[in-house]
Amino acid sequence: MNLSNQPANQRSYRFFDLVMVLFVTVLITSNIASSAKIVDWGVSLGSLRLAFDAGTILFPVSYIFGDVLTEVYGYRRSRRVIWAGFGALALTALVLWLVRIMPGEATWESYAGQSAYEAILGGMSSGGIVLASLSAYFAGEFTNSFILARLKLLTRGRWLWTRTIGSTLAGEAVDSAIFVAVASLAGVFPWSLFLTLAVTNYIFKVAVEVVMTPLTYWVVGLLKRAENEDYYDWHTNFNPFRISE
Repeated sequence: MNLSNQPANQRSYRFFDLVMVLFVTVLITSNIASSAKIVDWGVSLGSLRLAFDAGTILFPVSYIFGDVLTEVYGYRRSRRVIWAGFGALALTALVLWLVRIMPGEATWESYAGQSAYEAILGGMSSGGIVLASLSAYFAGEFTNSFILARLKLLTRGRWLWTRTIGSTLAGEAVDSAIFVAVASLAGVFPWSLFLTLAVTNYIFKVAVEVVMTPLTYWVVGLLKRAENEDYYDWHTNFNPFRISE
């Protein structure tokens, strides 16, 4: 419930902008890392090698921020942050594409060169990772936020862990499957790595959410007290395309 006397659409918050900036920063950084490197720690699940794109290390944190935003500020404000992240990620891809097509300076070409740029940032600037990231991000983040908001209503605000973990199980499944599938279709990843990347990404992301549940509890409690807010989406329009309040 709204703990203040002000209408929800007239509230101003001390830390909302900070959480949004952290969310967008994590999102962009993780996507660049995904394009830059595939990590293999030498661990297998049976015959399945558990290798993953480097962005997987950081990307689950964006879901934690998403959980915090929806739990404290509600789905409507979370929706605006998701769209802000979508726009920022698209802008990042556009800038990297412009850099990619600009002519390289001779000295830079001698020690790095266009081939190095293509190998590390080519996916993030040529459309493959961008399309995969935007598609997976849009579907996964809105799945996560919607389920958490609905579960909060169903549980009357009790058992926060069921919302954070339950929404992540669904959101990360959607995100991982779409990301790896679209990236593979675009030629960023070989199809031979599809199952390895999809399964490893999902397991790792969900594991991070579970391990960080105590921290999520602490941050949620801190923000609810600091903002004097605990929003319930009783009358919210859950249409993801409705950006206005």
